Amino acid sequence: MTRVLFRDELLDAQLLRLLGSTAHGGADIGECLEAARHVREDDLDSWHNVWRALGDRVDTLARDEEAAGRTETARLAYLRASSYHRTSAVMLLGSPIHRHVVRAHRAQTAAFRAAMRLTPLPVEAVEIPFEGVHLPGYFFRPTTAAGRRATVILIGGYDGTCEELYFLTGAAALQRGYNVLAVDGPGQGSALIDHGMTLRADWENVIAPMIDHLIARPEVDPDRIAVIGLSLGAHLAPRAASGERRLAACIADCGSYDLYAAALHRMPPPLAQGLRESRLWARLVIRPVLRVLAAKPTAGWALRRGMLVHGVSSPLAYLDSLRDFTLRGHAERITCPTWVCNAEEDDIGASAPELVNALTSPKTFVRFTTADGAGDHCEQGARALYHARSFGWLDDLLHPRQTR
Repeated sequence: MTRVLFRDELLDAQLLRLLGSTAHGGADIGECLEAARHVREDDLDSWHNVWRALGDRVDTLARDEEAAGRTETARLAYLRASSYHRTSAVMLLGSPIHRHVVRAHRAQTAAFRAAMRLTPLPVEAVEIPFEGVHLPGYFFRPTTAAGRRATVILIGGYDGTCEELYFLTGAAALQRGYNVLAVDGPGQGSALIDHGMTLRADWENVIAPMIDHLIARPEVDPDRIAVIGLSLGAHLAPRAASGERRLAACIADCGSYDLYAAALHRMPPPLAQGLRESRLWARLVIRPVLRVLAAKPTAGWALRRGMLVHGVSSPLAYLDSLRDFTLRGHAERITCPTWVCNAEEDDIGASAPELVNALTSPKTFVRFTTADGAGDHCEQGARALYHARSFGWLDDLLHPRQTR
């Protein structure tokens, strides 16, 4: 894997994730590297404190510049502050929600909205009605000109936010002429932190009201709506497409075909088989192991995060909840053209070929390599290359520069 600064692989991956947003204003390399030097790798509070201090400092810069009338400098600073606030809380995700996570989420949202207030492009905060509540997000347009355009719906990962999706994919889509809808679904961002909505597998039902919202807008061509998912979103996007015929295309960026199978793959085969068959002995063996693992600062982070996102009270309950998250029996129902990728050194997306093999609709598979600097999860260090390949395919399908 690409190594930036930290010995700890997870912390280094989070740093690379942040640096990967630089191309669209989500970070500044010097700021990040200097801040990272002050993180003590065995202390997650240290991680939080360092990135929080940087976010606060850049937030202050943004406010001062806005007050002085230098709006472009302020806009860019607000964007970076948003990313730094999000980064400060990511390693503290767990159940119950830590107060620093709540504070950081509100700070990242406030900074991002301040930046959007100063952007020359049309941006609208939206709330998508969903089962008696609302999913928060943003609708971006690439221009103020009239006309119906191709539109992409962005789905993020386990610990992402709809604000971060702007840096990862949204800005690149806008540059190519697409409208963009970025939304926090159940278990994500504000839907989780502010409204307590936990993750669910049936994204064919979650995406339906998003498309209802889009086709009611005069800026959207209802025949040119695509969904783009990354990380966990690359599992949820194909699931959404499996039951939603109004999608014209689907892109899955480094997701797992079967989350439960992926978790069992990391275990000794006899234990994995026992869990697959719900054997009592296997559950008795794995329960204390998972509890010990969950207490480890970085090694247990994915378990703690998963418990929060799935709304369960134990690591074993989190493992059990993954059974619902499979594309087996769903991928075959996808009718729209689908583009799937994975990265050479990424375990999370290793099962992407299973999705490709299950698809009966037109399909394209791309493998990103370490030699191209794109071997990490979701090509975090080479998003420009990812955008070139994925949008090259999507542009040929949906022709985003054309209006109707």
